[in-house]
Amino acid sequence: MNILILSAGTRNKVVQYFKKAVGIDGKVIATDCSNLAPAVYEADKFYLVPRITAPGYLDRILDICKKEKIDGVFSLIDPELNLLAKERNKFLAVGTTPVISPYELVETCFDKYKMYQLLLKMGIPTGKCYVDKESFYAALEKGEISYPVFVKPVKGSASININKVTCSEEIEVLFKLYDDLMIQEFMDGQEYGADVYIDMISGKCTSVFVKKKIKMRAGETDKSVSVKDEGLFDLLQKFVEKCGFCGMIDIDIFEINGVYYISEVNPRFGGGYPHAYESGVDMPVQVLNNLAGRENSVSIGNYEEGICMMKYNEIGIVKLKEEEIVQ
Repeated sequence: MNILILSAGTRNKVVQYFKKAVGIDGKVIATDCSNLAPAVYEADKFYLVPRITAPGYLDRILDICKKEKIDGVFSLIDPELNLLAKERNKFLAVGTTPVISPYELVETCFDKYKMYQLLLKMGIPTGKCYVDKESFYAALEKGEISYPVFVKPVKGSASININKVTCSEEIEVLFKLYDDLMIQEFMDGQEYGADVYIDMISGKCTSVFVKKKIKMRAGETDKSVSVKDEGLFDLLQKFVEKCGFCGMIDIDIFEINGVYYISEVNPRFGGGYPHAYESGVDMPVQVLNNLAGRENSVSIGNYEEGICMMKYNEIGIVKLKEEEIVQ
């Protein structure tokens, strides 16, 4: 089984986990637009590719799939997810299966206001959101929401341009500086993350791993501890199956006064997935099973509580001539 990991970046652990899963009979290929992306050096082979917005990018990836006889492909960054989903048939035509949810669902995840509307429609608790200042100010006047609030891009990732604000003056400045912003209720509660797998054949949710977030850094979980809650397991299982997700999903949740609120959904491996893997939730094996035409059995919450994850800095060393460096 041959796997292609796009935009590998710094996600060394994901590459390592898939190398272990494919074993000696398969290979893991990685790509990135920079040869200073440390994760590509963990792969069996890597390709330096253009940025995803460059003309001919898709053709380049498809050529790699054909040349390396890739069975399954996935990306580790949000901007590339809709490309994989939208061009699914082109990948299938060269014998490669994109490990990604349906296109419309991926687009909904990337548009935070659309996800908010979907959660409301499904009756799932979530923080209030407003895409125009006037609606927010009206709700503020009625006492339906109060400061502080978050101002963030409707479409964005990695916590870029997210600001916690406490007054209208700050909101006015941010809306002048940036386009396509939304105002989101400040969720003053305990934050959790869930790593979820939905079988690509049966459509059933087969794995749910929940971690209590202790510390965040640059939008990713830096320290966390594994927890279990049957009510939350049930909520997440019904949500992902009803929506029609498939493959790996990363979900952000807040708990306030005993109620769980879904905040964001990312249809990819989350930055904190290594916590799940090291606790025994092996999603790479589930991916390989599906690519081989095998359904995975349901094993939700099959891990121990109290397992802590602590990220720390490491370095990678590679010898390159100055003219060879691509940033």
